[in-house]
Amino acid sequence: MTASAKPATARERLEACLARIADPAGEGSRAFTRLYADRARTEAEAADARARQGLPLGPLDGRIVSVKDLFDMPGEPTTAGSKLLRDASPATTMAPAIARLRQAGAVIIGKTNMTEFAFSGVGINPHYGTPGNPADRSRIPGGSSSGGAVSVADGMAEITIGSDTGGSTRIPAAMCGIVGLKPSQYRVPTAGAFPLSFALDSIGPMAQTVANCALADAVMAGETPLPLTPAPLAGLRLGIPRGPLLENMEPEVAQAFGTAIDRLGKAGAAPGEHPLPLLAEMQAVNARGGFAASEAFFVHRAALDKRPDEFDPIVRGRIERGRAIPAADYIFMQRRRAELIRAMDAALADLDALILPTTPIRAPKIADLAASEEAFTAANTLLLRNTAVMNFFDLCAISLPLPVTGLPVGLMLVARNGHDRRLLRMAAGVESCIAG
Repeated sequence: MTASAKPATARERLEACLARIADPAGEGSRAFTRLYADRARTEAEAADARARQGLPLGPLDGRIVSVKDLFDMPGEPTTAGSKLLRDASPATTMAPAIARLRQAGAVIIGKTNMTEFAFSGVGINPHYGTPGNPADRSRIPGGSSSGGAVSVADGMAEITIGSDTGGSTRIPAAMCGIVGLKPSQYRVPTAGAFPLSFALDSIGPMAQTVANCALADAVMAGETPLPLTPAPLAGLRLGIPRGPLLENMEPEVAQAFGTAIDRLGKAGAAPGEHPLPLLAEMQAVNARGGFAASEAFFVHRAALDKRPDEFDPIVRGRIERGRAIPAADYIFMQRRRAELIRAMDAALADLDALILPTTPIRAPKIADLAASEEAFTAANTLLLRNTAVMNFFDLCAISLPLPVTGLPVGLMLVARNGHDRRLLRMAAGVESCIAG
């Protein structure tokens, strides 16, 4: 854009997004499950009218936003990436997080594809198709917020809203080369979002920049969006959790991570090894069966008995594990997790943030994972390994794209519960440093 050129209007940007979605050579038909083109045009024109009058609703006014298929929208069933819910009763109200975005002037362009019931980090969906990774269409987009990440990376939306139960905003962000945020759970209401795990679900944005994620996050949290001032890097205490979370990295991931650490050190940050405690204790809790399986079985138990063949077989198998978890074990998991959350918060008190690769691997090929449940499970385990830890301890975390050639690699920053604004300021500083 030249110095004299005017920024594109909301309507112009919307039409560009809709054209990308409609492109038969693109991923629009797989990235989106529903479009709101006419309503979005009306919303964009209203935003442009407010801008001409000098009366915008705020910095989100006129931004083009896609939302994951698990958010309630009035008058339509919430299908959550599944054909089981196509005949469900229509939602009567809008999910509060999405309603806040619309009240702030966001232009909601459509609903995006996802792993069925949000139950994997891979992003494959046998019902609606799997959107190809923008870096290589033969590879997975990451999940479960698969379509949303592709919508932003491919220019079909400016911001997308997903859920994150074990990494479902950060993993697809890392796979697709964009930014993905998992906030502290309490900050954004999960009402009106089809649940995977009541204990672990968080609602977060993905976008091309930290600033856009911070903007959407503030609005969904009911806060007044403030300018995002990058935190100074000099003296920033960054803990590198040597041990299980840095094992089995692809060479390209290890190299990109090492380069990022070197750049941050030269910029004055103080990255250093910081043994991450309590991982064995977390594993002992999850060995009882885990929250996602327990709570997903509670949600889907009737459908599992009446319509089992309509589930994605892999998703069905993961949910079925919850059938055998005793109530006593579930209560133990809840109580022990609460203790460990407090212990982890204390353990991180002397750090500004943890820093590690978002995932130890880059995007595998769709065909390889679709052909073998064993390969799917192995990849899913690695994709979720680093990110799911942060959900268990209810930390806030963000994935940033690293500057690489070829398949994208993500860098994750993690801060204590409730330190979200500080995390976003640090991320903005790191974003600028590693891109240089």
